[in-house]
Amino acid sequence: MFSDLLRRLTAPDPEPLPYDDARLALGALLVRIARSDGDYAGIEQAQIDRVLAHRYGLSDAEAAALRAESERLEAEAPDTVRFTRAIKDSVPYEDRVHVIEALWFIVLADGARDSEEDSLLRMIAPMLGVNDRDSNLARKRVEDAHYGD
Repeated sequence: MFSDLLRRLTAPDPEPLPYDDARLALGALLVRIARSDGDYAGIEQAQIDRVLAHRYGLSDAEAAALRAESERLEAEAPDTVRFTRAIKDSVPYEDRVHVIEALWFIVLADGARDSEEDSLLRMIAPMLGVNDRDSNLARKRVEDAHYGD
């Protein structure tokens, strides 16, 4: 299952992802950023579940199952550069901005901006083709929601 998705993601001219594959790809990217600091904390896993449940209208159990699948995909996915560029080529811009917001929710899940997670997210945004302005606005929206400003 994952090999077919990875093949499609890394094809020279990827087609837009089917809905289920897009959900899985986003989940894997969320897992990748959460794991980037070497501490894949329970709070980050719970936040990934919340993001997936909210974004896709899933129950808690369905979101946890999608996260578990996403963890397996992330472990098999190519390097972040190729994986992220593949998502860029197959996901519309507006959805990629929402991906940046979701990633910020994970980075801020534990209340701290870890330098490894922060650096990876700042690298991912341009690879997704999201400009600095939209990326910064996405971060601000998440910080405002997260910190109640």
